[in-house]
Amino acid sequence: MQKAITSEQLQAFSQALEADKKHDVLRRAVTKNGILATSADYRSEVDMTPVFSIDLDTGDVANQKQSGRCWMFAALNTMRHDMKDRFKVAKDFELSQSYTFFWDKLEKSNYFYNNVIETASLPTSDRKVAWLMTTPQQDGGQWDMITAIIAKYGVVPKSVMPESYNSSKSNELNSTLNLKLRKDAVALRELVANNASEEELEAFKTKNLGEIYRILSYTLGVPPTKFDFEFRDQDNNYHIEQGITPHEFYEKYVGWNLDDYVSIINAPTSDKPYNHMYTVEMLGNVLGSRGVRHLNVDMDTFKKVAIKQLESGESVWFGCDVGQESDRQKGIMDTELYHKDQLFDVDFAMSKAERLDYAESLMTHAMVLTGVDLVDGKSTKWKVENSWGDKVGTKGFFVMSDNWMNEYCYQVVVNKKFLPQELQDVLNEEPKVLAPWDPMGSLA
Repeated sequence: MQKAITSEQLQAFSQALEADKKHDVLRRAVTKNGILATSADYRSEVDMTPVFSIDLDTGDVANQKQSGRCWMFAALNTMRHDMKDRFKVAKDFELSQSYTFFWDKLEKSNYFYNNVIETASLPTSDRKVAWLMTTPQQDGGQWDMITAIIAKYGVVPKSVMPESYNSSKSNELNSTLNLKLRKDAVALRELVANNASEEELEAFKTKNLGEIYRILSYTLGVPPTKFDFEFRDQDNNYHIEQGITPHEFYEKYVGWNLDDYVSIINAPTSDKPYNHMYTVEMLGNVLGSRGVRHLNVDMDTFKKVAIKQLESGESVWFGCDVGQESDRQKGIMDTELYHKDQLFDVDFAMSKAERLDYAESLMTHAMVLTGVDLVDGKSTKWKVENSWGDKVGTKGFFVMSDNWMNEYCYQVVVNKKFLPQELQDVLNEEPKVLAPWDPMGSLA
């Protein structure tokens, strides 16, 4: 039986508070300074000194500015790190995030249309339909989504397709696209209800994708099909490549076999046994691509494969819940950074699985591991390249404690050669399909 809060309960709460001799001091401190500043323990700064036994020189950090393209920046950063080592491009060289952004927006729109048609027989109150309409498209994505874009469209240098107002501050573009997509969803559902033919549905999609292409061209610029690439390397030698296509550029200057790179997750929830493959329903961008695939492993394996790739000299794309227990300005992510439990005398502890199951945490941001500190063979802290510019952290680099990785890191992308053979074999397993709203389907 439900009961309202009583006056007796309120009186007891008040008396208990007054009985605590330190409550007035704490009240003044928290009221004046806020919860985080009052509960901060900056002794963690000593432990998070940015010195690492393995420390890759990856050049200058990038800046995604007011956009949600971290997953894209992180992926392109791992590729430019390799270019810096092989071709000696300048430390501030970047691959164009605006180029991949353009194609991702167009492909997500087509993916949305397809999902609308697939769910058109369901009422708008159905959870899947409601989930679709909540965010028809957005800036975020997953590793397998950026590889799908690159496989289809290639990459270009940032100098060929630079940033624009709308790529750096994407809220206006997103609200405009989502308005259009929702309006188109109304028409598509009506067409299906009226038994429109497949040809009629395709004609509708083609017309409206053309309009979206126009919106993207006005806001982001028209992607190049051929271009000249010229640069001076770090030894001041001049290079020029004339009339190269985005695919040719990728093959010559990046040259990765994208199928070799796989998503490894750590999701210790009961519905996802370790050492099995998972995918997420209705998650993706390029129709016909391999889709999003995750191999779920324990945290010990998760860290070992990341360390192996770092030891080989290659940086690691990873996804985490960056807002948890972190200081953006100081560039520290550490479970000992704040002590809200001691401040309020309240137990806030939850397991990683509980945080996932009860919506307290999920992947919100992607960055790059560029170093790790190994003491007696075990990781103690990690060097992180962010994409928030060089005004935060140590010139844009963060330090992450090993326990923070345990609790708030959910995904790394590694070359499958670093996996033990038994896990390489699991990669061929038919993945279990998770619900669209599963936390492992969150977009960084």
